[in-house]
Amino acid sequence: MHIETTAIQATTHTDSEYGSIGTPLYQTSNFRFRAPGESTGYDYTRSGNPTRATLENVLAQLEGGERAIAVSTGMSAISTVLAHFPAGSHIICTHDCYGGTARLLNHHKTSGTLDVSFVDLGDPSQLENYITSKTRCLWIETPSNPLLAVVDVSALTEIAHRYNLLVCVDNTFLSPFNFKPFKFGADIVVHSTTKWLNGHSDVVGGAIIAKTKEHGDRFAWLANALGTTTGVFDSWLVLRGIKTLGVRMRQHETNAHAVAQYLSKHHAVNEVFYPGLVSHATHHIATKLLEGFGGVISFRVNGGIKEVNKILAATKIFALAESLGGVESLIEHPATMSHASMGDELRANAGITDDIIRISIGIEHIDDLLADLEYALSLVSRSHSYSHSSLAEVIS
Repeated sequence: MHIETTAIQATTHTDSEYGSIGTPLYQTSNFRFRAPGESTGYDYTRSGNPTRATLENVLAQLEGGERAIAVSTGMSAISTVLAHFPAGSHIICTHDCYGGTARLLNHHKTSGTLDVSFVDLGDPSQLENYITSKTRCLWIETPSNPLLAVVDVSALTEIAHRYNLLVCVDNTFLSPFNFKPFKFGADIVVHSTTKWLNGHSDVVGGAIIAKTKEHGDRFAWLANALGTTTGVFDSWLVLRGIKTLGVRMRQHETNAHAVAQYLSKHHAVNEVFYPGLVSHATHHIATKLLEGFGGVISFRVNGGIKEVNKILAATKIFALAESLGGVESLIEHPATMSHASMGDELRANAGITDDIIRISIGIEHIDDLLADLEYALSLVSRSHSYSHSSLAEVIS
């Protein structure tokens, strides 16, 4: 089935007793045993719940994996995967990762539980230079956050597997609608289901999807042992969101293309980061690997932080808030918001400077989105003058 059909059919768990079309909400902490030592397959919701199992089944199908584990947050997904590796293991992580990922990895590094190298994965031929006898995992985010750099996952996994590394890809920024990491060699896929999969900014959740049963069983055991599994109502909300994944992602991307084109021609904007633009440094890789470019755009503002603050304070439709992937449009400043915990040195190495703004494009009418940005950007001093097309030209 096509992904749009799977997203609906697999989220519909028919109750054998009543034949419900919607997945029932099994809001219970525990389940009756049929007899001593004989359960129904469920005994305690931390270990398993029918509502969460339905979500896990659809996540595995959407990504093309063997087993999925729904956990409480995206960071819970990352924490659970990292718990798999023995103390002293070496992890190679993309240098321009999410700030929360960097914070957690740096915590493991400073506490001595894991060794971590943050590496620019843009040139796969350089990966071998960082692999040691203790390296156990290659951690990839693509596109990167917030510079939207797309890396060659296929080439990276080929090298990593020569050294028996486990390859984990954070697919939060694209969702399985736009990218399927397992097709290109990934072993594990993680998500913050808070984002595109839920799509309504009303739940916080995460997921781990394993390519093999062995890894799936291992991460299910770890999630149960660590207590990172997600709640029942949160599972139900993500299930509801997944039903409209296809139609939402198409509209997000349609709007994003228009906004990216508009920004690329504005006098207040120095550089636009969106893999759907031909001018983007990794556009050629994106067209080879991705089925869509997503709905997140970052851009560099002429004039620095003073002008950035003018824009952040001026938008009305674009809400000043962290996160992404909801039906509403958001605007944020990575250096002081989503990536503040990354630390100055790592942020500088990744090229995340103070003049960068990140926006998550919602599904509002494109004319309204462009008008909102036009007003905010008009406040930037024209002493930083670049070519600029009118709003009417962009819309047409």
